[in-house]
Formats: sequence, C-alpha cells, structure tokens
Amino acid sequence: MSYENKILQMKKMLGKKSTTQPKAEQPAYQKPANPSYTEQWEKAGLTVVENDFGIVFKRQVNYSFSYQHGHYQLQSFFDALRKWQDADFNHPYALDGNESVLFFDTETTGLKGVGTHIFLLGFLEITKEAFVLTQYILADPAHEAALLFESKLWQKTATIITYNGKSFDWPQLETRWTLHKKTLPKLRAQRQIDLLHSSKRLWKNDMERLKLKAVEEEKLGFSRVGDIPGYLAPIIYLDAVKSGIPDALMKVLLHNEWDLLSLITLYSHSTHLLFEENKEESAKTFTNIGKWYGDLKESTQSVKVLERVTTQFDELAAGDAQYYLALQHKKNKRYSEAIDAFVASLHFVKPRTKLHVLEQLAILYEHQLKDYQQALYYTQEGIQLIQNNEQWSMEQKQKWVISWEKRWHRLGNKK
Repeated sequence: MSYENKILQMKKMLGKKSTTQPKAEQPAYQKPANPSYTEQWEKAGLTVVENDFGIVFKRQVNYSFSYQHGHYQLQSFFDALRKWQDADFNHPYALDGNESVLFFDTETTGLKGVGTHIFLLGFLEITKEAFVLTQYILADPAHEAALLFESKLWQKTATIITYNGKSFDWPQLETRWTLHKKTLPKLRAQRQIDLLHSSKRLWKNDMERLKLKAVEEEKLGFSRVGDIPGYLAPIIYLDAVKSGIPDALMKVLLHNEWDLLSLITLYSHSTHLLFEENKEESAKTFTNIGKWYGDLKESTQSVKVLERVTTQFDELAAGDAQYYLALQHKKNKRYSEAIDAFVASLHFVKPRTKLHVLEQLAILYEHQLKDYQQALYYTQEGIQLIQNNEQWSMEQKQKWVISWEKRWHRLGNKK
C-alpha cells in the first residue's frame, strides 16, 4: 500500500464517530407525593415538616428539670454528671460536662432485614431551659429519606445514650442510611453508651428479666399505665398508614416517650450505684459493681466496693465478693490478704469457682509462701472435689485430674 493510501485510510478512521454513548446524568431526586391522610395526622397533634426529600411528621414536648419520672426528677441527670466530673477513676459511662448528649430510641416495622423500616426516631436533648423530646414519624416508606435527613444525624456530634442501641437501633439506622447513600449526606459515627450493657453488669444473677419495663418497675419506681406492648407497634403503624387513622399510633409515641424518659433516670440510677450511693441494692449487685471495676483495671475502686460488701453483708451473701476481692489482692501482690479472702469464700461459692479458689490457694502457698505442706493440702482438696462432683462430665474431670495430679507429685517432691 502506497504512503498516500495509508494517509487517506487514517483520515477515514479519524472521521468515524465514536460509538461510546455519553454517561447519562443522574436524575434529580423526585420528591414523593404527600400521603392522603396528612391533614388527618396534623389534627391529631403532629406537625408536618417538609425538606428536599419529602415530608416528616413531628411531635415535640418540653419537660422541666423538676419533672418527676418514677423515683427521680429529670434533673438528677445533672447530679450524675457532677459525680463523673469529680471522680478520680475512669469508667466507659463517664460523661464530660461539656459533652453533647442525645438520648435515642427507635420503633421499627420488624426486627431485621432490608424490608424493615424505622418508622419512629425518638430523641431527648438537653437545653438551658428544659429536656426536649422530639419524635420524627415516617409519613410512609416513600418518604424514608426525608425522615433520615430530618434527624440531623449527618451533622450532629453527640454521645448517644440508648437501651440496646448498639446491637439494634444504631445498626438498623446504618442499614437504612446505606440504602440512601447516593441521596443523603454521610451518617456520622457517634460515641455510644448502651444502658442495657450496664444493666447486665449491674444486675446479673439479681434480676430474671432485663427488659426496660422490668428495670423501670424494679429499680426506677415507674409503672406504665395504659402502655401498648412493644410487639404491637409495627402493626399499629402499618394500620395507621393504611387507614389514615392515627389514634392508636399516638399510643406508640407515648410508649417511645416513656422509653426515652427512662433512659435519663436509668443513667442517673446506674451512676448512683457505681458510686455506692444507693443502700437498697443487694450484695450481688454491689459484687457485680466491684467485679466491673476490676475488669476495667480500676483496682482501688474495685477493692473499695468489694470490701464494703464483705463488711455489710453476711458470709453467704458476700461469698462471691470475697472471691473477687481475693483476685484483686493477688494482682496487687497482697498475698496474705488474698489468702484470707480466698479461704473466706471457699464454702459459699459455686463448685467451679471453688475449684479455682483451691487452685489459687495451692499456687500462693507454693510460690509465694513456700509452704509446700499447705499447698499440698489444697491440691488434695481440689482432686477430691473433682472426683466427688457428679455434675461435671467424665471427660472434663479426667483432664482436670491429670493437671492437678501433676501439681500433687511436684509438691510431694518439694516436701
């Protein structure tokens, strides 16, 4: 092919139009139409809020600081704040005086799955004059982006206080937000305090049920009159959307309102307990508190609480406290006091814990006091406990016996 023909061929190629189609621009967000029952819900006391993504129904209530909810006035929260500011130890539930706090609770159409919507976002915030409850209600599923945007959680920075929020409410919110990530600003990560976790730490083995309603009745002095069961909330909301009648839905809002008020008083009550300022709790609860401080490596505070249990409650009630106190003394290398506390716990703890106590006594006498005869005694006690206990499996007992007999032979050679 001649040079001229090559040039002509190249010109033809350059002149060809590209077959690649230009990228289509994203269509602008289309706001959904307002529900037909909008006026009806307004008459029930809800306010319509409109934003770029649709509408949201809103309810707002102010509470004075002196408002009484169960045993506590809401201003007890400020007493709790002062205690944490004056504390000489650390705790994950401590709040700084300048920290923005947001009490948060949701109501959803189900428990999990992409098809589960949040239909109610409830917030309680603190202003200079009052506690302010704000509830945002989903107009219908088509207005979900409007609901999420109106929460302002894309621009707020606060410590979120919930009851089971770490495991349920916040993950649900993240899921719904992700589905609108191309539309909404990014959801901000927030520090969270989950009072279900603290309730489990405080009342383990002391309360059979740890539903918020049970905690309210047993610990906070609040009984719900006319409350709707939580499991009915999704049915009521869906019926309100279908029928347009909001009467039963207003009871769901009251249910959510009580949840939020109880978060304030539960935080106050928990703080009082952590500072040992509630005399009516049981030895188990205070033992749990002492153990919690120990787990947080706040040994001084742990010892203080546990020693109080051992002096103010009878031996049976204080058995576990003696055990955890002994562990703290051992960590602090106060071996003689650790031995005394372990011995005091021996006859009052459960068999598996008792086996650990005997092991610790054998270790302390062997390695710290060099009293091999006493170490051998507690080793023999441990072997006997393993052999006599009928609740443990034969396989587990055989493993333990092998380990304990090694100690027994070693001590026999040291005598």
